[in-house]
Amino acid sequence: MGNARSGGRHAGRSPDAGLLSAHPGPGPVRVGCRWRGVLAAFDRSRYCVGMTATPKSTMTDESFEARLGELRPRLHRYCARMLGSSVDGEDAVQDALLKALRAQGEGQSVDHLEAWLIRIAHNTCLDLLRSRARYSVVPLNDDMDEVSEPDEHVVEVSFHVFLRLPELQRCAVILKDVLGHSIDEVADIAQTTPAAAKSALQRGRVALRQLAHHPDETRLPLMSDANRQKVSTFVRLFQQGDFDAIRAMLADDVQLDLVNRLKLQGRDGVTPYFTRYAEATRWRFVFGAMEGRPAMLVFDSEGEGGSESRAPSHFVLVDWQGDRIAVIRDYLFAPYTLEAADWVRLA
Repeated sequence: MGNARSGGRHAGRSPDAGLLSAHPGPGPVRVGCRWRGVLAAFDRSRYCVGMTATPKSTMTDESFEARLGELRPRLHRYCARMLGSSVDGEDAVQDALLKALRAQGEGQSVDHLEAWLIRIAHNTCLDLLRSRARYSVVPLNDDMDEVSEPDEHVVEVSFHVFLRLPELQRCAVILKDVLGHSIDEVADIAQTTPAAAKSALQRGRVALRQLAHHPDETRLPLMSDANRQKVSTFVRLFQQGDFDAIRAMLADDVQLDLVNRLKLQGRDGVTPYFTRYAEATRWRFVFGAMEGRPAMLVFDSEGEGGSESRAPSHFVLVDWQGDRIAVIRDYLFAPYTLEAADWVRLA
């Protein structure tokens, strides 16, 4: 199984032309205007702690959305580790950004934008975790060193490993050792005391080391044979360039999510997506799995030194309604989702 740690490694790669040709940078500027039309109500008392009560925002809509785009990879680093999944983490990031846009649109200003956004993301993750309530934690050895040092490789630890820590320990380790926040900031985001945050950090560091001796036998879900076959066929058609056959498989109300860029719906709406892939020549499509989900892994044939990249440049997930393609999620513009994500070639 591969464990891709892309960081900025894939960020400079761009496809050939058209719909897919924008530089895959962090900004969600093109999605921002779409988000405003689908914002849902949320509990302001829970998510808007840290905002001042001034009647007018100190940032324009454009500058605010641009700043959200810059911080999106850092938010994903947090959410993916809190939820134990790169894909679920990206969903949580989008939910958190929707809430942030809603609050900013109501004329509020923010004292410390990153801490405020992480607080929103933190509560979003907790809501998701409590709704599914199916993760387990590892019992800790009470023999804990008084002072525990961070593991310099903590950023490379797979997302699912963090999921096995209790919530506060997970939060503390991610904020302090992955994102570099202070203990006081950890305490503020987690709504606890600095002493409790420090204790959780120390215990979390020890627990991560202990996890090496506690294999997780239920980490990845098993894909069904039917779903495996459907996605395998999807990838094979991509390899053959038979996009007419793929279009014939689309549901009438098919949705395309170019994650971190834009969303389209309907057969006619998603047609340019396949046209641009048909024009691209630099990618190789491989059937594989991303966190146990059947996926199309996309490798850059023009990697460093002119050789094909060892890790995927991005990946594509497909949801089905019977034999029809209902949703296509393409992570071309979200290269940060590959950092520490578990992927494997299946063909």
